[in-house]
Formats: sequence, structure tokens, C-alpha cells
Amino acid sequence: MSQLRHLAVALRSSGQWMRGHVGTGRRVFDPRRNCSSGAAEPSLAACSSSYVVEMYYAWLEDHKNVHESWDAYFRNAQASSPEETKEKRLSTLLQGRTMSQTPAMSQKVVEDHLAVHTLIRAYQVRGHHVAQLDPLGILTADRNSFNPSDLIASIDKLGSYGLDESDLDKTFQLPPTTFIGGNESTLPLREIIRRLEMSYCGHIGVEFMFINNVEQCQWIRQKFESPGIMTFSDREKRTLLARLVRSTRFEDFLARKWSSEKRFGLEGCEVLIPALKMIIDKSSEAGIESVIMGMPHRGRLNVLANVVRKDLDQIFCQFDPKLEAADEILYHLETDKNIILSLMANPSHLEAVDPVVQGKTKAEQFYSGDTEGRRVMSILMHGDAAFAGQGVVYETFHLSELPSYSTHGTIHVVVNNQIGFTTDPRMARSSPYPTDVARVVNAPIFHVNADDPEAVMYVCRVAAEWRNTFNKDVVIDLVCYRRFGHNEMDEPMFTQPLMYKQIRKQEHVLKKYADKLISEGVVTLQEFEEEVAKYDKICEEAYTSSKDEKILHIRHWLDSPWPDFFTPEGEPKSMSCPSTGLNEEVLRHIGEVASSVPLKDIAIHSGLSRILRGRADMVAKRSVDWALAEYMTFGSLLKDGIHVRLSGQDVERGTFSHRHHVLHDQEVDKRFCVPMNHLWENQALYTVCNSSLSEYGVLGFELGFAMANPNALVCWEAQFGDFHNTAQCIIDQFISAGQAKWVRHNGIVLLLPHGMEGMGPEHSSARPERFLQMSKDDPDCYPEFTGDFEVQQLYDCNWIVVNCSTPANYFHVLRRQILLPFRKPLIIFTPKSLLRLPEARSSFDEMTTGTKFQRIIPDDGPASRNPGKVKRIIFCTGKVYYELTKERKQLNIEEDVAIIRLEQISPFPFDLIKDEVERYSNAELVWCQEEHKNMGYYDYVRPRFLTVLSNKNPVWYVGRDPAAAPATGNKFTHVAELKRFIDTAFNLEAFKGRSF
Repeated sequence: MSQLRHLAVALRSSGQWMRGHVGTGRRVFDPRRNCSSGAAEPSLAACSSSYVVEMYYAWLEDHKNVHESWDAYFRNAQASSPEETKEKRLSTLLQGRTMSQTPAMSQKVVEDHLAVHTLIRAYQVRGHHVAQLDPLGILTADRNSFNPSDLIASIDKLGSYGLDESDLDKTFQLPPTTFIGGNESTLPLREIIRRLEMSYCGHIGVEFMFINNVEQCQWIRQKFESPGIMTFSDREKRTLLARLVRSTRFEDFLARKWSSEKRFGLEGCEVLIPALKMIIDKSSEAGIESVIMGMPHRGRLNVLANVVRKDLDQIFCQFDPKLEAADEILYHLETDKNIILSLMANPSHLEAVDPVVQGKTKAEQFYSGDTEGRRVMSILMHGDAAFAGQGVVYETFHLSELPSYSTHGTIHVVVNNQIGFTTDPRMARSSPYPTDVARVVNAPIFHVNADDPEAVMYVCRVAAEWRNTFNKDVVIDLVCYRRFGHNEMDEPMFTQPLMYKQIRKQEHVLKKYADKLISEGVVTLQEFEEEVAKYDKICEEAYTSSKDEKILHIRHWLDSPWPDFFTPEGEPKSMSCPSTGLNEEVLRHIGEVASSVPLKDIAIHSGLSRILRGRADMVAKRSVDWALAEYMTFGSLLKDGIHVRLSGQDVERGTFSHRHHVLHDQEVDKRFCVPMNHLWENQALYTVCNSSLSEYGVLGFELGFAMANPNALVCWEAQFGDFHNTAQCIIDQFISAGQAKWVRHNGIVLLLPHGMEGMGPEHSSARPERFLQMSKDDPDCYPEFTGDFEVQQLYDCNWIVVNCSTPANYFHVLRRQILLPFRKPLIIFTPKSLLRLPEARSSFDEMTTGTKFQRIIPDDGPASRNPGKVKRIIFCTGKVYYELTKERKQLNIEEDVAIIRLEQISPFPFDLIKDEVERYSNAELVWCQEEHKNMGYYDYVRPRFLTVLSNKNPVWYVGRDPAAAPATGNKFTHVAELKRFIDTAFNLEAFKGRSF
């Protein structure tokens, strides 16, 4: 029993474990555990010897402790040699031969085998900590400089495992969890250590033992442990050298021609270019046809030139990193296959492009029917400091396994400078490696010394094979350095003097690798020099050509995934928008499906049955509420072959329990129905998907999805409008300015619940002032157009901002988004209380053929019939309209006050506002809003009203006073504020004596 306890301790320390029955204390062994095969029959060849040891001792204690097949096996072994002691029999089991040993000798054999197995596991788990990853040889790749003492000069540290130098030449049985033996099942300890150090402690460090999938771990072990597996042919080496020449000489050329420019060059990590090309080559061999890439500044020009193959004269002609845009160019591979490479545009917010790339990748997979990511994939490049420091990286990783967001594996390449701008890793992150965030999704991480090109190529080959085998993310950590500072004008010696003293002495990787191949006889010095001269000549000729003013053709290299949408010159093919109304039969059909359960055997919630009956009642009365209008919008677009995608937190049901686009069976888990996909026989697919609790990552994803196809309505809904604040980077950098920066249209729709409902400062305002401030229309200039004013104004704007007060107008603005001959982002401030307000319903008559979106909704009451007698016009937008009309009716002044709704706020409908002002020529103008004066719409609309009025008349403000918070947290105060400004809106004497 003492031996048994000793073995149990040893097994726990080696990572082996056993399964027990809860509460019984009995250990029952499964013959398939710790065995490389899944067979239930006992097999010494397939099972860990340490596992056999413990099973044998447990069997001696009680035959019922093991599976019946092993019970039979041990009984037969004992019957065949009953005279043997258990120690002799165990030795026979372990070493395959019968020998006479004392109990002490037998225990030493067992302990030594366990120790060797533990040593092997230690290298697999922690060998990366002692790998030679830093090209400079002055740092370790991990932040803590942690070196496992038992793996440093491990021959001298054998005592940590109960071994000593006398054991080095002993032969040990290898466990099935290692491939270092190749075809051999036993090796001397000295050779075991040598092979482990070659596999895990050289220029490659592998992190994978945290992965909880045996098959995947074994796959990685085989790729890095099998003897002789990391080999390259002479042809492959020559190709690698040629790619290094291009990468290095491109940077040298830029440095000579533009020595005073910020280039964010690749010096110190020139191996990135051949690394990317290896990934692309191997992925193409596996069937990949399209690769979408995203990357930060460093090396971007080099990637464009030598991976994407953008013409060099185009790069030199507009040499400015700020002008880089998305590219889609055919890249001809040596395998005679064409593959489309798309390098996504991105801003200085380094990792913001990550979810955008994923979204576009998902869209291309979706539209091409690539449900498993076998034809379309993504590659993301990162900097080490940004990868560890920016939360959107974590958000993007957590989308990787979600059904509606997975792209079936992304290859992440981290250009690990071992420094941020001027901040070293000890101050920049708490995790040992910058790549540790990838462990949350069990992605293997391959650290590699970037000054060993062949090691890099091997890692990239394995990464491509991993992605195309398991369709999961993988990370390549290229441990390198920056030869210059953060940019070429920077002085790094100010903050990293020791590192940069070493860098100045560091031999270039091209020189080192060329010398290596020359010494091996793979190439001659003359061949190498000719390769260099050949590429230098290409660069010089492109430089000369770039001076021709006719050479710059921006649209020549822009990403063009929207065939037949624009003219060859990049202009819309028309500048008109057809009616957005529908035939009543179509509306009624959609309404009937929206009121039913197409799959009859689904048991829905009783409360949902009541909601569906209410919808049916509305259809019968030819009216719609907000949810039904949305249903009719989406359904009508699906009928026309337009894919509709709605994404966000809880969008399937709707935050306010109004949508219910997914009907869940109350009895059967995971059984549900999406009625929207049962509208028409040959309709497009409707995708509605609850997202993770992320705004930044998910909005970026949906933006990327919307880039892929103009004939799709892609909507992202915030749970509450102000929740977009954590996605502000995507809004500022991509949505607002995307077309201006990168000449790219995008039709994404943001649905932002907004309204002062007394819900407090965090659930009231969608912060419309932010969107309006970033709208580019000139407040002081009345626009003049020769064609359709509405369409021309929309074409000139950077985005459209609306606050619809009726379901019909919501219906029309969404349909207009698709029927317009171009695409602009659409920001919609959606309601909360209006979702169920009886007054906020629309008739079919407002949605049928011939109707369209109303940029403003004029007053249609008594005031409109005698405009000359109207004393005041109140302009407003959104929910406050219903509160104003209610108060006006109670005061019985419907002939004295006109209330006009501004539905499209930006671009400002100058033409329609002018018509209304001229119509009520004797009335004073009031702008009324429920938001505080320094928020909402007032600062945007006021100067534009004055432009309409030629600055001759004032526009009075009615609303809440300025405040720091968007809304009060006290319900009593909220009601008091509302009453005060509503009273003021109708106090016709309120403004007398006040100067403007």
C-alpha cells in the first residue's frame, strides 16, 4: 500500500489522473483513458506505462477497481507465470521481458519511468519559457523572464525528477503522448532530452498544452516532435531567400528615396513578407480562394507591394501611409491558382480593424455558400503592445466560436517588437506573453525567433494546416525588433539605450540567411547578388514611372466587391429613388405570417400567442405598430432577394419584448421557428442573431459584413441607444469618416433606442448630438441642386440621421436605404414608449404604392387650413411630438399653433423647412426638444433654421436646461421638467421682451 500511495503521488505530479465514482471511494479505471486508441481492449502499445502501473496495483488491491477487460488481462498474465512476484510481473509488463528484480529495484524502475514521462510533459508544457526566441539575445519573450530551473541545462537538473547522470544512457519506454521517438518506442534518456530541446527549446516555442482536446494536442505534438520534420528543399530555400530580398530591399529603397518621411517600415521583421506568403500558399493548396487581411501601420506598404502586389508606381506616386485604402488584387501563386487578397482599410486605432475583417470574411463566406470556411479565410496582423492592451482583441476572439459570427478560424500574426511606442513589456501588460489573450479560446500559440527564417516558415506552414484542419484560430508570435524607432523620425535611444545598442550591432536577417545558403551550396554569391540587383531595378523603374501625373488611379486598386453598382468612374448609375411603398396584398401577406406560427408543432408561450393575436387584429384593421412595420420592411426586402441581417444584444426578442422574430418551443430545447424565413418560396435568407455582450467588436463585425454586398440590409441594434458609446471608435473612425478616408460606401444601419422616459441617465439618450456634430453638411449654406434635392443631398452627406415618429416612416426609411442608388450609413433613433403607444400607429394607406419617406411631417390639423392665423410653429422630432399634441388639444389652441415633425435631421431638409416657414409667414418659430439644451438637436438645427430664415427672425428654444448628465435619475424631477417645458412651448407670451 505504501508503494501504491507513492505511485499515486508520482502520477499526480506527472499530470496523470484517474476517474472515481463519487461517494464510493472506489477507483474505477476506463481502459480507453490515456490510450491513443479508443479501443476497449487492453493494449500496452496504446497506453501509458504509468497508467498500466497504477491499474496493476489497483487491481491487486481489488479486482473490481479496473475494467473487466483489464481484469481478464491481469488474471491471464498471473496464470501464465504464477511463480512471479508482482514486482517481476510489473517489470515484464513495462519492459516487455522477464527479469529477476528485488522490490526495491522494481520500485526504482517504476519511479524512473514516471520521472521520464514527467520530464517529457514538462518540456511540452513549459519548454517555450527557455526557447531561444529573442533575435537580440538580451531578453526573453515573456514579461517575467521566468525560466523553469528544471529545464535549464536539464542534464544538470535531473535531480528534480529523481534521476541522475547514471540514468542518461538507460533506455526508457516512450509514452504515447510524444512523437520524439519516430518509429522507435524506446530511447536513451540522453537522446530523449536532446530531442525535446530541439523540439521545444530552440527557435520555436509552442504553447498548446492548455488545449482540452486530445486529438488537437496530439496533432501539434506530431508537427513539432517528429524527427526530421522541419526540413525544406533547396527550391523552397531559394524561394524564401528571394522573398526576403524583396522584403528587405523594398524597405531599403524607401529609406533612400524618402529618408525624412514616416514610413513605419518593417526593418527588424522583414521575415513577415515570406511568412504571409507561406500562409497564403499553403492555404491556397488547401482550397482557399479568398483571403481578407487586416494589419496596423508597421510594414503596411511592404505588404501592399510584395504580398497584395499593388503596383509599385502606384505606391510611390502617392507615398503617404494615411492614404492606404482597401485593396482587392489577384495574386498569382506558383501553384497556378489565383487567389483574391483584400487588405482592409483601417485607422490609427490599431486593433479596431480586427472585427471589421471578421465581419467581411463572414459575409463573403455567407454569400458564397462557404459554410465551413473552406474557400474564404482571414489573416490578422497585430503589434505586440496593441494585441495585449486593446480590449477589442478579446472581444473579437470571443466572436470566433459563435455560430452567427464565426469565420471558422483566423490566423493571427503578431509582429512582436518587444516594445510598444516607448514602453517596454514590463509596463505594458500583466500577462507573461502579449499573446496570452488567445488562450481564452484554446488557440495554439507558436512563438518563433524572427531571425530564423526557416523556423518562421515552418511555423507558418503548421499554422495554415491547423486552420484548415480544425477551423480554429491560431496565433504566430514573430519575436523580432524594430531597427528604428516607432517611426523613422523617432529616437529610440532616449528610452531603450541598451536594446538599441544591440540592435545597431545586429546583422540583417537577409545577410545571415544568404550566408547560410551560400555555405550550404544552395545558392552562389553571384546568384544572390543578381536577385538583389533584379529587384532594385524593378523599384527604380517604378519610381521613374511614378513621376507621370497620369499614373495615379485611386479606383484602380480599390476594393470593388459591388459589381454593376457604380459606373466605371465610380459614380452611381442613377440619381433617383423610386417609391418605397408596397402593394397592399404584399403588406397583408407579411402581416398574416407575422401573426402566425409557420411550424405548427411548436408550442409557443401563451403570452406570445396573445401578441400574435394582437398583430392579426392590426392587420385586419389595416394598421401597423412599430414591430409590425419592421416586419413588413424586412419581409418585403427578402421577397426581392435582399438579404437582411439584424444583430445585437437580445435582438431576436427585442430589448422591449416587442419584436419576437424567433419563436421558441416551450417544451423542447433548441427548437425554434423564424417565421420571417417562411414568407416566400424563393426569398432571401433572414439572419437575426443575438450577439455577445459586446458593442465595439460586434458593431465592427457588422460594419465589415455590410462592406461585402450593397444588396443587403445589415442592421446593428444597441440594447439602449447610449450603449454605442463603447463602440465609439468604430463610429468615429469607420462609419462617419469611412467614405472620406477610403472612398468606400457602406450602408450599415444603427438602431439606437432613444427617449426621455424617466429611466435615468444611462438608459435615455442615444446622444444624437454626437452624430449631428459629425455630419458634414454646411449649416450656413443653403444647398442648390439641379436634380432631385432629396437624393442629391443624401449623396453629398457622410451619413443619414433620422428620428421617425411613425411606423410608416420607419418602414419607408429602411426600404429607401436599399432602393437608393448608393449607400450611406443610416442612424435611426428608435422609440421605446412609442412601440406600444396607440397614437403611434400607421395605416396601410401610408405604406402602399406611391408613398415614400417623409423627411418632415407637416401639421395636418386645423392650423394647416388657415396658416395665416397661426401664431407659432413648433418644430420637434420624435416622441415629444405626441406630448405636444396632447397638450395642444387640452388647451384648445389647435388653430393657433402648428406642430411640425422633423423626421430626417441630417442632412437637414432645407427645402421643406423653407416651404413650411413661408407658409406660416406670420408665426414665430420654436424648436422644442425633450433633451437638455446642450444635448440633442438644438445646436445642430438652430444655425440651419437661421440660414433658411436668412437670419432675419429668431428661433426660440424650448426644452430642458443645460446639464452634465443626459437625464435625471429621479422620476419626480423628470416629470416636473417635462411639464415645465411643455407649458413653456404653448405660452404665447413667454418670449416677449427677450432679445435674440
